[in-house]
Parts: sequence; C-alpha cells; structure tokens
Amino acid sequence: MTALSTTSPIAITDDEVRAALDQAVAQVRRNLPAFTYTAQNHSSVGNVYPPVANDQWTAGFWPGEIWLAFEHTGDKVFQYAAQIQVQSFLHRIENRIETDHHDMGFLYSPSCIAAWKLVGDEDGRKAALLAADQLIERFQPIGKFIQAWGRRDNPNEYRYIIDCLLNLPLLYWASAETGDEKYRDIALTHARTTLAHSVRPDNSTYHTFYMDPVTGEPVRGVTKQGYADDSFWARGQAWGIAGMAFSYRYEPLEQYRDTFEKLLSFYLERLPADLVPYWDLIFTEGSSEPRDSSSASIVACGLLEMADLVEGDDAVRYRDLARRMMKSLVDHYAVTDPSLSNGLVLHGTYSKKTPHNTCRGEGVDECVSWGDYYYMEALTRLARSWSSYW
Repeated sequence: MTALSTTSPIAITDDEVRAALDQAVAQVRRNLPAFTYTAQNHSSVGNVYPPVANDQWTAGFWPGEIWLAFEHTGDKVFQYAAQIQVQSFLHRIENRIETDHHDMGFLYSPSCIAAWKLVGDEDGRKAALLAADQLIERFQPIGKFIQAWGRRDNPNEYRYIIDCLLNLPLLYWASAETGDEKYRDIALTHARTTLAHSVRPDNSTYHTFYMDPVTGEPVRGVTKQGYADDSFWARGQAWGIAGMAFSYRYEPLEQYRDTFEKLLSFYLERLPADLVPYWDLIFTEGSSEPRDSSSASIVACGLLEMADLVEGDDAVRYRDLARRMMKSLVDHYAVTDPSLSNGLVLHGTYSKKTPHNTCRGEGVDECVSWGDYYYMEALTRLARSWSSYW
C-alpha cells in the first residue's frame, strides 16, 4: 500500500464529523420545499440543482439524503418527505418509467429499502422488490452479466459497466427478504464476471466491458465517461473499490479483498496531495482538469465498509484513510454558503466530453447528487454504528 505524504490531510475528528453532518442536514432541510414532490437533477447548474421529474438514474440519492437526515435528527419532517418520495418511486417502477437499465440499486436502495428498514414502509418494500425483478430481467446468461443499457436483444449493447457492483446489494436484499435465491445467484454471478474481466493487469479498471453475444466470451474494455479507453476514469475506479468491499460483505472471497487492496493502491498512487482526484486518474498534481469530489466520497464509504468487515491493522488503516479523505472534503469542498449553492459538495464531475469518449458532457465542476449522498453516508458511518441501506 502506498504511504500518504506528510502533506496529506490529517484525520477528521469526531467533533468535526458531527459539525459537518449537522451542516449537511441543515442544507437538506432547506431543500425540502423544492424537492419533496419533485426529483433533484443529476447535477447542479451553476452549483444550483434544478427540480426535475423522477426519471433519471440518479433520482434515488436525494431521498437517501433525506433518510440520513432523519436518522441523524429523528425529525418526523424528514420521514414524511422521504415517504412522499417513496410514492413517486413506486409509481415509477409500477409504470416502468425510464427503468430500461441496470441502475435499480442506485434508485431503490437509498430511497425505498431505507424506508422499509427505518420505518417499515410497505410501499417501499413493494417498490424495491419490483425493482429487483426488473433488474434480474437484464441478466444475460450468455456471458453471465447484467446488461447496463439498451435493448437486451441488441448485440451492440451487450455490455456491463463497473458501476453495477453498487446495484447488486438490491438483489442480495431481495433474496434475504423473499427467501428466493434467484436474486442472490444473479448478483454473485455478475460480481464474479466483473472480477474476471473489468480489472486491468495494472489494477486500473475498465468502465465498460463488452461480451460476445454468441459465445459469452470477453471481447474488449472501453470507456463511455473516462478520458479515453486506456485512461483511468476516477469514478469507475471508485465504484470498483466500493464494489469490491460490498461484494466481500456478501461473498467473503479473499479475491475480492485482494482486488480491493490493489484497486485502492492504484487509486492512492495517482491522487493529488489533498486526496481528491481529478475526474480521470490520468491527470495528476498540477493539472488544470476538473476534480471529481464524488469519487473521494465513494472511496471513503468503500473504505469504511471494508473496515467493518476486517479486523486489526487493516481496519484501522482503512478508517484512517477515510477520515483523511473526509477531512479534505469537509474543509475544502463542502458547501458552506447556502446562498451560493443548494448542494452539499462542490467540484464534482458527472461526465466531461473528450474526443476519445462517447458521453454527452454535463455536470462538469458542479455538485452531483451521488457525491452529496455518499458524502453524507460517509459522515454517518463515522458518526455512529450505521445499518446500511445497501
């Protein structure tokens, strides 16, 4: 494991964690009038989130923030607002509104599983189980993966992406909830496929991986959102780190833990001094490229997840790393003036267009909804013993 430099941030204290979480909750409270009956856009525009319909893959993160605020305060106002959101999510999955993709976990774990776990919301449970059913429809037995996007009979869409590791907990939960192992079996199979093909020899990760629709054999790894096919998209590496931790929770294979360490080491070696990466890890200290603060929050959550699963020096090291990352985010990236932004964390990057990728290009150097959510989750994990929504 690469040692951090002496100029790296010190670890955040418990008092600083509580203060940062209080500040985040206050911002969530201020946002309730605008976002109780609407969804939050995937990213801010000029650092301000506009309200949108509940039809984006990112819509689950905002209600996740509301539930985290409820847990922190016990204030029923947050519960009521989050349960209004549950009704929107139930309507969405019952009517299959923009659900022809793999992001059911991102949508339904922090919104509806949280509602069921925290307050016994039956509609939350119903919606999440319907989402799990939709997700397993996308499983491709030839190739053994959950297809990311597009029609399932389109050979040009025969691919999965590394992000899907964070959608798998929805399936593990569904099996535990129903007693039907089909959900878990598909999640385990997809995780092993990702482990087999998505990690390069140098321990960086492919964003997207294509499989042969006839033979099921691996074809090639590419990017949609990184700088180029052979670069190191920061958030993809972060999804890999956190995803290996969650996979290890549900199937404690040493290969997951070993890969977690290798992905983490690659990530740490390419961080600037403040431990917040540029949007692609091909860019290093001194670059003029934008950062992606959301990647730091995702990695911090992955570190804290793995710290709960192991013992001894490794657990201590993972928590210390997470505390250092969160110290940097709290001190230099968190929104402190609500007149300037209704988000929680500045300097995130959704997708930056380059000549070498296929993304649209949006949400560059903005607040991003998953970045805000994982920032709050990491602070919550540091503040108390937390029962995960994932």
